[in-house]
Amino acid sequence: MSGQDKGGSVASLSALLQNGTLDPVTLADSTFERIAGYGDKAIFTGLLQDRAKAEASAARVRLKAGRSLGLLDGIPVAWKDLFDTAGSVTTAGSVVLGPNGPAASDAGVVSTLTGQGMVSIGRTNLSEFAFSGLGINPHYGTPRNPASGNDARIPGGSSSGSAVAVAAGLVPVAIGTDTGGSIRIPAAFNGIVGYKATRGRYSTAGVFPLATSLDSLGPLCRTVQDAVWIDAAMRGLTAPAVRRGAIEGLKLVIPETIVFDGAEPGVVAAFDAAIGRLAKAGAAVERRAFPVFEAVFDISARHGALVTAEAYALHRDRLSGPEAQRMDQRVVARARLGEKILTPDYIAILSARQRLIAEANAALKPGELIAHPTLPHVAPLLGPLLADDELFFATNAKTLRNTLIGNFLDWCGISIPCGTGEAGMPVGFLLSAPGHDDERLLSIALAAEAVIRGEA
Repeated sequence: MSGQDKGGSVASLSALLQNGTLDPVTLADSTFERIAGYGDKAIFTGLLQDRAKAEASAARVRLKAGRSLGLLDGIPVAWKDLFDTAGSVTTAGSVVLGPNGPAASDAGVVSTLTGQGMVSIGRTNLSEFAFSGLGINPHYGTPRNPASGNDARIPGGSSSGSAVAVAAGLVPVAIGTDTGGSIRIPAAFNGIVGYKATRGRYSTAGVFPLATSLDSLGPLCRTVQDAVWIDAAMRGLTAPAVRRGAIEGLKLVIPETIVFDGAEPGVVAAFDAAIGRLAKAGAAVERRAFPVFEAVFDISARHGALVTAEAYALHRDRLSGPEAQRMDQRVVARARLGEKILTPDYIAILSARQRLIAEANAALKPGELIAHPTLPHVAPLLGPLLADDELFFATNAKTLRNTLIGNFLDWCGISIPCGTGEAGMPVGFLLSAPGHDDERLLSIALAAEAVIRGEA
């Protein structure tokens, strides 16, 4: 295994591949060597060696002939085990989908990135059916947060394996899904970048759903630039169109509602330090109440959670049959809460949602972005959560709290590492924008990343 590619970003690996310094087959082989040599075997639910070998070999031929498919030709990618990959069973982190058999074809975005020359390495672990923000999986094991000390800490979920695979330097990028924070949460817990695109920005064909009104996709990677490149490729573009923005004149709104409630001091300190650096660099920062955030939770309290209603509808037959006995009982218990959400409640949630989306977007002045800690705490210890259901559900709710707001309001968001908090664990800085404002969000994130990280 060559040392030059270990833990590399998409952009750095691309430069080596395009100029012939690094061979795609060598890169794929070293990727599998790293995975085999890494002690945590709960990161992947399956590897795609034969496919990867064929794809890397094809990339080698193209690159040697000067016929590169673009910036991502030969770059390894891992897929959350919700995305169909032809010839493999999509497990969704469960053991009950085996009878479905292997997928006949790739999911839409898998096919799209394959067409850009990317090399599919494997399928990554997740919370069963993507229905938890903690990343704990009793069937395939729980990936250990690489930033953990002697005692294991959770990876966050539901895209747990995707985040750990990137944070551990096993792959430069993994593709996840985000229904209530499932990209941004594990990105923050593991100290990497996680971009949740606006719902509908990419094809969801061939992606196992959780709640279709909320489900969105995006990459987990090492830098914002990597996210920009992958975003373009997932939309079928051969090169990104996003331009680097400017911090001077940037308008940031820090909500004083909900998102700081019960936040750990270390998280607040890391976030505030990043805000201070941005202000020094020319950003205008305003803290103000955002009552629409409270309204999001009021709706759930009155009518139930939208994600729970749609997850129950999806799994209703499964929950009432013998398969439920083979599922994670915490997932079963949470999903069954959806049985209590009646049709009038569901309609009321959808109606209120449209009103709140309009109110939230109207509350932002032109050019403003929302900024707050991705999570109110760093990654908790795994052991106590395994032993205590009450603690599990309370921690899960608090972990999802800040990020689910963006899903409900149909926003896009990107989590960027901004320092460390308790026990030296990573802290995430969440930038969010109204739906379909992804280019502006990514543009500003490109400009702000080094300042947020404390590197500029």
